[in-house]
Amino acid sequence: MPGKINKSKIARRLGIARSSLYYQSKRRKADEKNKELISGVMDSNPSYGHKRVALALKMNRKKALRLMKKFNLKPKLLRKRGWIKYGDLKLPEAIYHNEIKNICPIVPDLAWAADFTYLKFKNSFVYLATIIDIYTKEIVGASLSRWHNRYLVKSALLDAVRKRGLLPVYLHTDQGSEYQSEEHADYLKKSGVNVSMSKKSSPWENPHQESFYSQFKLELGPINRFATDGELAEAVYRQIYYYNNIRIHSTLKMPPARFYELAKKGRFI
Repeated sequence: MPGKINKSKIARRLGIARSSLYYQSKRRKADEKNKELISGVMDSNPSYGHKRVALALKMNRKKALRLMKKFNLKPKLLRKRGWIKYGDLKLPEAIYHNEIKNICPIVPDLAWAADFTYLKFKNSFVYLATIIDIYTKEIVGASLSRWHNRYLVKSALLDAVRKRGLLPVYLHTDQGSEYQSEEHADYLKKSGVNVSMSKKSSPWENPHQESFYSQFKLELGPINRFATDGELAEAVYRQIYYYNNIRIHSTLKMPPARFYELAKKGRFI
């Protein structure tokens, strides 16, 4: 029967501390356990990188990064590179000035940003308009339509008003004709809302919506897997719910709806 392994002799031969022989074994077990936890979070949230994984598991970011590298765990969904800002580009001014570029909202409902995007479905398009609270990062209003017109953007705005029970101090948009329409602009001005617009061809002046749409489309996945408009609509609103209530926002370190709840209680004001 072979004798016991002398760990002290092994450690001396290898030129390492004896304790490291025990440590590596314990660390390996701990790493394997954490790997399962990380994999579970990433399966439920395919776009999560190490920062959001760490927040979800209340784990040190460096530890999460080390483990993900060790086990080659990568987000299943990766966002493509976005637009580039050309600082020297001369662009025409909007009808309305950018009123929010020098404002840093510190309360909910001070400044909202609005925009719409298209979803290519079958042989046509479905348009999604949304309103985001710049402070809480929450999508407070949304509307879907087969047409992009003033009714699409007005419907998203009214949805936000129904949910929040008020209008913001500022509403920021791009120069789209839908937002420049007299009906839309007059409604805002008569309601006491300050109209703010980006310069033409300047998506970086509405970064909150641009960032949301980029991630939203990535996480929504292939559109044509849905059989009907109704299935697509349900998936869109489910994805918005996920973004607002479940998905950890990297800046807020929590879902936007939770941040809004705490902000209303004065926790972040």
